[in-house]
Amino acid sequence: MPSPVLKAGSRPPWVGLGAAVWVQIAAGNAYNFPLYSPLLKSVLGYNQMQLTILGVASDMGESVALLPGIACNRFPPWAVLLVGCVLCFFGYGVLWLAVSETVANMPYILLFITILVAMNSNAWFGTAVLVTNMRNFPLSRGTVAGILKGYIGISAAVYTVVYSLVLKESALNLLLFLALGLPVLCLALMYFIRPCTPASGEESSEHGHFLFTQVVSVVLAVYLLIITVVNQMISLSQAVSYILIAIVVILLLSPLAIPVKMTLFPVRARIDSSDQLAPPEGNATQTDPLLTPSSSATNLGSFHEADDSSDVETLLAIGEGAVTKKKRRPKRGEDFKFQEAFIKADFWLLWFVYFLGVGSGVTVLNNLSQIGVALGSDDTTILLSLFSFCNFVGRLGSGVVSEHFVKNNTLPRTFWMTCAHILMILSFILYALDLSGSLYAATTLLGICYGVQYSMMVPTVSELFGLKHFGINYGFMLIGNPIGAVLFSVLLAGNLYDAEAAKQGTSTCIGADCFRITFIVLAGVCGLGTILSIILTVRVRPVYQMLYAGGSFRLPAGAIH
Repeated sequence: MPSPVLKAGSRPPWVGLGAAVWVQIAAGNAYNFPLYSPLLKSVLGYNQMQLTILGVASDMGESVALLPGIACNRFPPWAVLLVGCVLCFFGYGVLWLAVSETVANMPYILLFITILVAMNSNAWFGTAVLVTNMRNFPLSRGTVAGILKGYIGISAAVYTVVYSLVLKESALNLLLFLALGLPVLCLALMYFIRPCTPASGEESSEHGHFLFTQVVSVVLAVYLLIITVVNQMISLSQAVSYILIAIVVILLLSPLAIPVKMTLFPVRARIDSSDQLAPPEGNATQTDPLLTPSSSATNLGSFHEADDSSDVETLLAIGEGAVTKKKRRPKRGEDFKFQEAFIKADFWLLWFVYFLGVGSGVTVLNNLSQIGVALGSDDTTILLSLFSFCNFVGRLGSGVVSEHFVKNNTLPRTFWMTCAHILMILSFILYALDLSGSLYAATTLLGICYGVQYSMMVPTVSELFGLKHFGINYGFMLIGNPIGAVLFSVLLAGNLYDAEAAKQGTSTCIGADCFRITFIVLAGVCGLGTILSIILTVRVRPVYQMLYAGGSFRLPAGAIH
């Protein structure tokens, strides 16, 4: 692949991050399935099992990101986003034609494929901006992953507010908005999401900029939660609704204040070694600073524990340029091709840890409305909003917390996946016990832990297996989501729910027994995830001691943009 053309300067990465916020909201369009699925059931006459299978199509399309991952290494970000726009337009467009009955008697299999295509736009949107921004901010991977994954988590609340206040709870209008509005939005922003020259060192202002972005996202999340609750309690006029939506737009635009501030109040660059890596403003094809030999060579002894001293001396000589580097297999922390990572034990340990966590979490998410009804909740909209907010908190918070501990204590990010599994066990026990108030407590815990699993997987993949082929390695990890949805949501929860409903002689199951066995099984699943994540954490600890030995990320010599 030819060397990428990088946009130099300190502002472009922040412009790209600000634009990525909007694309990530678009990439969360799969969360709208519960909003328009009742219309599919009523207009097209589907039963609950057919609807559940369409929900699996939604999970599959959203999470199959292997092709976008490959495309990120072969094409510029705008081309990857363009594919997402096309899929979004045709997918939701055909869905709108079917539901509006413009096209009558559309075959069920065609509708399944349509939903699969529409949801797959999420994978192209999300992978393009995530890969690009992880490469643009290689020294702050956890923070960037937390921010971007956090905005996907909060997108459910954004769509709920738009659906309630602007579209007046019209599922048909929502589908038209998704078919036309999201492609136009991403087409308008694709120019700003581009590879940039990454900073070679951590600037003092960078921490403040990330903190500002995080604070704004928290304010937005709290604001959306308040709007949702207020809208359920009182009727809002059209004028008030539009004002509230305008505030949402302003908050979403807030991250762009960073490059504006950098333009109006430029900081005089210091002349040091790190500045030598960045050329003057403008486009330039150049040697990527990530190719610069890493100072972490002094820590190779702990990293390559299995290697003898002569191997270490050879690697040190390579770092100094005294020896010509022979082709060898990469070590953890360097760039792995997919086929190289695929045969590594740590790759599969991480996959199973992620699969067991998100698979059990997505089971509750897909059935949250039914769970709420079964356990006596009068308003499942509040339950969905609570899960969305806590999902956001888990994604953003874990990025911040893990970044602090990995830099100060070289604590692997997988440690937080272990903690999330343990808390998920507690949440499933609370669901199964059906105590007073346990429904909301369990949903809060599960939402946070579900977000942690997503957010921690992203930087862990890039740190263990490098950024060069991060897109496809990350895309393979995402396959755990639809597999978990099929195994745990359809085959386990769906069948047990239908069996209990049949005992009650109704299609809607009421009572804790509807999901009790499912929750017990999922608690066991997370128990297995806890054991595997502990093993993974012990195995990768030397890698993190090498990567973060100096209190900040040390770029491996094999990493490239």
